[in-house]
Amino acid sequence: MRSNAANYELIAPTSLDAVLQVLADSPDRYTPIAGGTELMVGLGAGRLQAKKLISLWNLEELRFIEATPDAVVIGAGTTFTDIRKHSVITGEFSILSEAASWTGSVANQNRGTIGGNIVNASPAADSPPVLLAYDATLTLISARGPRTLPYRDFHLAYKETALEPDELLHSITISRNLKGYKTYIRKVGPRNAQAISKVAIAALARMNKDHIDDIRIGAASVREYPARLTATEQILIGKTITPGTIAGARAAVLAEVRPIDDIRSTAKYRATVAANLLEEFLHTLSG
Repeated sequence: MRSNAANYELIAPTSLDAVLQVLADSPDRYTPIAGGTELMVGLGAGRLQAKKLISLWNLEELRFIEATPDAVVIGAGTTFTDIRKHSVITGEFSILSEAASWTGSVANQNRGTIGGNIVNASPAADSPPVLLAYDATLTLISARGPRTLPYRDFHLAYKETALEPDELLHSITISRNLKGYKTYIRKVGPRNAQAISKVAIAALARMNKDHIDDIRIGAASVREYPARLTATEQILIGKTITPGTIAGARAAVLAEVRPIDDIRSTAKYRATVAANLLEEFLHTLSG
């Protein structure tokens, strides 16, 4: 049964301060909505439980990309089209630009925001693995003030995050100190575009001669939330790329991931593919 839109209330304050005040006054009543590419699907299917929505669409305070000498700061209201077209991101953060190009159709990219992609907390979301690999930092805001936390600490359980009821995600900060890092991204799905990933891996690594000096691995669709594969990373740091190292890395991935069986794939397939993708990345480092 389709929902009756009359059962829902949408308000659209014209400033970020006004939004924060509404959330402070009634933190359990209003659900923020930006591009609406996820919430409107739920509305159309009759399964959107939130009855009171507060629009963040096109608030200038949330839609920006600021490049400083040390970092790039991306406002939570920035669309995937904005990200794809930004010269610093395409030049220095190419795997983020590539992930943005995977996110639905062009119409979805024009409306969908990076903040919504994070806060929606889908285990299969496209941008989170990249942000995990880049070791991004989140800034959260409320009428009480701002706070920051590493993105790797944001997801707590399935569809559960560290965001408080009166808080909004304000921005994502990524360091520009990535000289010498090699990057990798692969999404495995039924087709190249407009598909939910069966498995996705994004990774960065820096070599010191023939040793892995640093490695970061973000993954989608292998846990109940977007995950940083820290146990596998620790196995690899300081190692040379040998058949034994690759075998150990594969075993570490298989031990760390906890995928599920669903309509798109099986848990066994997802775990095996995640190990295959990491092996592919390791071969590029040794090559």
